[in-house]
Amino acid sequence: MNRIGLIVSSLLVLIALASSTLFVVDQRQFGVVYALGQIKDVITEPGLNFKLPPPFQNVSYIDKRLLTLDSTDAEPMLTAEKQRVVIDWYVRWRITEPTEYIRNVGLNESAGAQQLNRVVRNAFQEEINKRTVKELLSLKREALMADVKAEVLDKVRGAKPWGVDVVDVRITRVDYVEAITESVYRRMEAERKRVANELRSTGGAEGEKIRADADRQREVTIANAYRDAQKIKGEGDAEAARIYGEAFGRDPQFAQFYRSLEAYKASFANKSDVMVLDPASSEFFKVFRNGGSAAGAAKK
Repeated sequence: MNRIGLIVSSLLVLIALASSTLFVVDQRQFGVVYALGQIKDVITEPGLNFKLPPPFQNVSYIDKRLLTLDSTDAEPMLTAEKQRVVIDWYVRWRITEPTEYIRNVGLNESAGAQQLNRVVRNAFQEEINKRTVKELLSLKREALMADVKAEVLDKVRGAKPWGVDVVDVRITRVDYVEAITESVYRRMEAERKRVANELRSTGGAEGEKIRADADRQREVTIANAYRDAQKIKGEGDAEAARIYGEAFGRDPQFAQFYRSLEAYKASFANKSDVMVLDPASSEFFKVFRNGGSAAGAAKK
């Protein structure tokens, strides 16, 4: 039993020793081997590698992929005409020389991102100071980004190289500061309201013109129709009078009798009508007084 325990213990020690001396470098990383705090070796190819067990040697990893750095502050920058603008940008960068990067920048990617953010912002401030807002929004925007990239590359490749490569620098947004933006929006709103009011006034005037013309045409049409109606009515009345005259001219007594009946009908149309007359002396009731003689005369 003691022999088996010794063998198992020896195997565990060998496994622990092997695990402390073997390490794997991923294809997305650099492996940096340290010996007593100094860089001993940099592994750039993926695979299984060997090192001395701690504390003689240690290993750390640095990302070798293409990284993205986005702007994090919203501090305004001044243009050539002293306009305060806010820009959003991003940078695509990667670590190419781990040894230089660790010595001059830091031990991880966040240290490089922090320093690169400061360099890129200063470069943008310097270039924006040379340009107007119109140039920032026009085709010269590409030239601005190229100049910023060149300045950043000069900085990271200076006397103390950072061991990084800046692949691309891009502006995603250019805008006025909030106070100026509100003022611009108010001016735009006032201009739109002015145009809307002008269109309403023009439309109202045109509407009044159309309504006035329609009213004029209506009055003309009604007047013409009334004139034609009166003309036709007059012609009808004349024709009716001619026919009545011709008919009554053949028998004047019957015509008198018929007109008296029409007068009686019109006079006693309503039950509430009251007439105070003397039937014996009034010419109005002559037909009633004559009675049958008038009727007989009418028949003859």
